[in-house]
Amino acid sequence: MPASKLVLALLLPTAALLLHSGCERPPSASTPPQPPAAATEAPPSLSYEPVSIGAPAADFGRPMVTHLQVVDLDRDGLVDVVYCEARLNSVRWIRQSARGTFDEHVIGRDIAAPAHVWAADVNGTGRLDVLVASMGQITPNNDRIGAVVLLENTDNRAFEKRVLLENVARVSDVRAANLSGHTDGRLDLVVGQFGYAQGETRWMKNLGGGRFESFTVNRLSGCIHVPVADFDGDGTTDFAALISQEWEEIHWFPNTPAQPFRDTLVWGSTHEDYGSSGLEVADVNRDGRPDLIYTNGDGFDYAEQGSRRWHGIQWIENRGNGYFVFRRVGALPGAYSPCAADLNGDGNIDLLAVSAFADWKDPKAVSMMAWLNDGRENFTPVALAHRPTQLIAAGVGDLDGNGVPVIVTGGFHLYPPYDQMTNITLWRRK
Repeated sequence: MPASKLVLALLLPTAALLLHSGCERPPSASTPPQPPAAATEAPPSLSYEPVSIGAPAADFGRPMVTHLQVVDLDRDGLVDVVYCEARLNSVRWIRQSARGTFDEHVIGRDIAAPAHVWAADVNGTGRLDVLVASMGQITPNNDRIGAVVLLENTDNRAFEKRVLLENVARVSDVRAANLSGHTDGRLDLVVGQFGYAQGETRWMKNLGGGRFESFTVNRLSGCIHVPVADFDGDGTTDFAALISQEWEEIHWFPNTPAQPFRDTLVWGSTHEDYGSSGLEVADVNRDGRPDLIYTNGDGFDYAEQGSRRWHGIQWIENRGNGYFVFRRVGALPGAYSPCAADLNGDGNIDLLAVSAFADWKDPKAVSMMAWLNDGRENFTPVALAHRPTQLIAAGVGDLDGNGVPVIVTGGFHLYPPYDQMTNITLWRRK
């Protein structure tokens, strides 16, 4: 880790300043930080039983699940799991063929370091395709080895691989949305390119016939995720970007006719080692406006893995008209994959994250945490799991068809210890 990052890590463990005039500032770095609420163990009503689904961990040696999505890929009414496995450079579909019965299929091969999957009907065929962000290499590399790959759904069973963009800075995320007002079902793409020393954020206009035109909207390195939503309520789809490295910022790109996708800084940290790791959309307070949920827990830069007390989860409340408010929710060392769902059935949106980089020598280290919402956006941390460890991917969905959210996690075993390895795990409430 660079010396400047190490100094900041020691001096500013809780400093996070909002840099856009449309945001409130949290307490300054000189304000004594308040200790986070202590996590309680899950009560019996919220305890989960893990069950392995799909290919076993032994098939991969050391599984490297970089991302997963819970989605009904073949639209048969049964929710499935699609995931990226970077050890074998493949994209896999765990299909629920009957309720509670799961079969795994490889739908994309020889995709270098797949980092993110996103199911969408890109060309308006009525079938869900799978977009894949290919980094080329998971560990740091500044070569132009990234690609955007489309796994085109031909018949809800077979998928044809097509490369839509290649020889670019490492691609970390790609999502589809109608950004151009298409009326024929076509979807445009939003692409985040982490790169390393150089990166960028772009959108790709779908011209039809498999052709796309690219427009770069930001040239900072370290873009991780690019969630899409109508953030300002004007009826058009915008997108956001989480940019890490030394920037540690969240940007918003509003879709306006006068100045389409103008780069707007929403939030930024003064802590260069804040460790941004995940950004997703959720209406946390159910006011009809899409908020952002955000984790910081990156540990790839550390020679020695372990806990960083400033890691955790937060939500960026959308007050409308381009005004956002930073809300710290709670601490979780190594936090990744923010999720939102009503986990305990009280009608409120709870938050969840998993941990990839914690002090796994400590048996009390938490690998999956929930923050239960009391309905007034006061969150109580509840430890859902301590084992297995090194979870970097998570998703939530109704896989059982009973209205009760099921959690799905993926293991990412790049670093030791290797005694708690999992591939894809389904967590049902007991």
